[in-house]
Amino acid sequence: MHDDTIDLNLDQLAGEFRYIITEMICLAGSGHLGGALSLVEIIITLYWRLMRVNPDNPQWEERDRLVLSKGHAGPVLYTALAYKGFFPKSWLTTLNADGTYLPSHVDRLRTSGIDMTAGSLGQGLSAACGMAYRAKKDNLAHAVYCIIGDGESNEGQIWEAALFAGHHKLDNLIAICDYNCLQIDGFTDDVLTLEPLAAKWTAFNWHVLEMDGHDWQSIYRTLDAARQMRGKPVMVIAHTVKGKGNAVVENLPASHNIKINSPADHQKYLQGLGPACLAGTPWQDSKELPC
Repeated sequence: MHDDTIDLNLDQLAGEFRYIITEMICLAGSGHLGGALSLVEIIITLYWRLMRVNPDNPQWEERDRLVLSKGHAGPVLYTALAYKGFFPKSWLTTLNADGTYLPSHVDRLRTSGIDMTAGSLGQGLSAACGMAYRAKKDNLAHAVYCIIGDGESNEGQIWEAALFAGHHKLDNLIAICDYNCLQIDGFTDDVLTLEPLAAKWTAFNWHVLEMDGHDWQSIYRTLDAARQMRGKPVMVIAHTVKGKGNAVVENLPASHNIKINSPADHQKYLQGLGPACLAGTPWQDSKELPC
């Protein structure tokens, strides 16, 4: 259920998440490191301070929903779900392996706690709109969160869904744009600029809020305010850094999808985390996992 642990060391938890995300992608041999690291603080805030979830009953009707439309950032969500107890932490070493329950893009049919399958970019917000629309029609109280990428926002389907949500006043829908300013082909401003991004969403009849996507208080206060807004859906523009916390990839286009071709590469990416992330033993419930 909802966890309001007051003495939770959020910085320590974020450090463990960054270590685990980097390690699991290195063990897989490749993966979308940058876009997973940019969401660490947001995902932790959602699952530890805001969302109502129940690991013992993943299909609980009253749970809040999360659609990770940028589904290639799955490792950060998998880490949160494992820590919350939806499945064993030992699964985290099996990212994208044969027979895994943790594919590279999130899949609701394979992984407990995943509310919507992701694959081709641009589709998640439409699914989230459907969830929110149904909830309003049936007078259900849960919230629907949807995380989209800034590069993903080049997709026309995002804006079709935005029109739908604004028209139907889906005030139980909170979208979060991971605005790290990078996508697979380079910097978003060079590929296809999104600015003025806030004005665009406002024009589509959404409330628009902005936050520092790595500052705990900014994230909590902004998302808490978003939950309380009525009459329109809410778009939260999260200003983030792609690859945050890993000096080897931080704010670099190459962080989008890294390749690990040797043990030296593996060590390079781990060392990029720095001592804060490498301290401690985050793999607490399985001796099979590296410390």
